[in-house]
Amino acid sequence: MSFFGNDAINRVNLHNTIQALAQGVGGVFVFVYLLKAGVSAPLVLCTIAVMTAGRFVMRPAVLVVARRRGLRVTLMLGTILEAAIFLLLPLVHGPGVMLVVIIAVSALGSVFYWTSLHAASSQLGDAEHRGRQIAVGTAASAVMNIAAPWLGGWALGAIGPVLTFGMVAVIQVAAIAPLLALAIPPVAETAPSGWRAPRLVVVLQGADGWFGAAFYNVWQIALFVALGEHFASYGGAMALAGLVGAGASLVVGRLIDLGHARAWVIVAYAACAMVTVLKAVSLHSPALAVAANALATVVALLLGPLMMARMYNLAKASPCPLRFTMATEGAWDIGCCAGCLSAAALAALHAPLSAGILLALGGVGVGASLLLRSYATLATASHVDHHTRTRSAGGR
Repeated sequence: MSFFGNDAINRVNLHNTIQALAQGVGGVFVFVYLLKAGVSAPLVLCTIAVMTAGRFVMRPAVLVVARRRGLRVTLMLGTILEAAIFLLLPLVHGPGVMLVVIIAVSALGSVFYWTSLHAASSQLGDAEHRGRQIAVGTAASAVMNIAAPWLGGWALGAIGPVLTFGMVAVIQVAAIAPLLALAIPPVAETAPSGWRAPRLVVVLQGADGWFGAAFYNVWQIALFVALGEHFASYGGAMALAGLVGAGASLVVGRLIDLGHARAWVIVAYAACAMVTVLKAVSLHSPALAVAANALATVVALLLGPLMMARMYNLAKASPCPLRFTMATEGAWDIGCCAGCLSAAALAALHAPLSAGILLALGGVGVGASLLLRSYATLATASHVDHHTRTRSAGGR
């Protein structure tokens, strides 16, 4: 399989797999742990909003460091900062100074990690194999999440948050290992047009951020509450979701590379809409909520390769992939921040958490329309290029 022939992407996918193990054991519990620590649901959502706003403000620092030290260093730095969050989390006991520290460290770590990871992945991957390369990494991460959340839920109850999150921090730091020999092209010192991303793509990422705020962040809180705020039950639900979704992205990744992306955009977003409604109506039934969570993972693994394959190929074709990624990630932050604040306002007004989940439907409609248009643009460009090459060959 030729798409496994790219050593750099294989290293990135191995890194993603180890990082997914850390996120599965501990990352999925971060926001629900804040609930247990005495932070109210509206304030947890505001915390996420402030974190994403902090990412937006801090993102220029990534460019400063990456120009001097390279993307590999910024990615490793982000990985370490992501580990620091887990060491600080047990020190939170309700709203206070430590919550502010968590917000600051999380924003800094997240902006260094995700901006660098997306920029590096876009440069190192192959456009013709992009769908399958992303799908392999996504599926490997899903496999890690089959047992990891169950282990994390059990550990939080059995040995407590200090040892559990300490173990997670060690796993997170271990994700640096595959990056040590990774060669990433240097970041351009100047790129006058490197900041330009198609307006369609920027709005698409904003819509995806809004969707993610409701579909993932609000849902995590709602699911935890629906399962009686038990870490073990919540971890078990997440583990089942990983089992159900592990193979879904592999199928979609191949279909993207074969040119069937637009059809699957419709399928993926239709499924997103249906699962969003199912999530909203499932909160009074723990069994139905667990089923909705499993289906949501399949949906995420369908949509993820479709979205990221397009973003990575556009970034790779741009004058500067890092600057392109900074622009699109900034749009995502704005969308996510707005979505979280809207959900927090609804919760503060004593609206049920289901109302916040349904906000995702707005992101579904806008996202489906724009991603379809983006793939249609690609198809038109490919057709024109093929026609031009055919005429040139005939002329010879």
